[in-house]
Amino acid sequence: MAYGQAMTPLTIQRLIALPYLILGSWCLIGPHSVERLVFTPAYQHLSATSALMMSCFGAQAVLGSLFIGFSRWERRTFLIYALALLPFFWFNYWFVFEVPMFNRWMLLDFVSNVGMLGLSVWGWWRGH
Repeated sequence: MAYGQAMTPLTIQRLIALPYLILGSWCLIGPHSVERLVFTPAYQHLSATSALMMSCFGAQAVLGSLFIGFSRWERRTFLIYALALLPFFWFNYWFVFEVPMFNRWMLLDFVSNVGMLGLSVWGWWRGH
């Protein structure tokens, strides 16, 4: 079986779920380490409240990864997901360069978004 044939739409959507699972788990398990690493010093709180908020964010991402990985996506789901990702590129740009709340470590999020966008287009192209 050729490489392209091994990449079924289900495999593609499970690869889309991985960044949410990995980065979300990190936010859930080590919220202060995420805050220290990605926020600029002026925006770091390192409080119990910021840890709670970061953990809640991580829990939502992990939950989302489960829905992405274990639901049945159709061709249009990949397209809708690709379109829904586009505002996140503005978010990454704005809060790294215009209002620098995040530092360059937010490239992890940017790279994940690029990967998920590419996989979404591939999943749409492969279709069901």
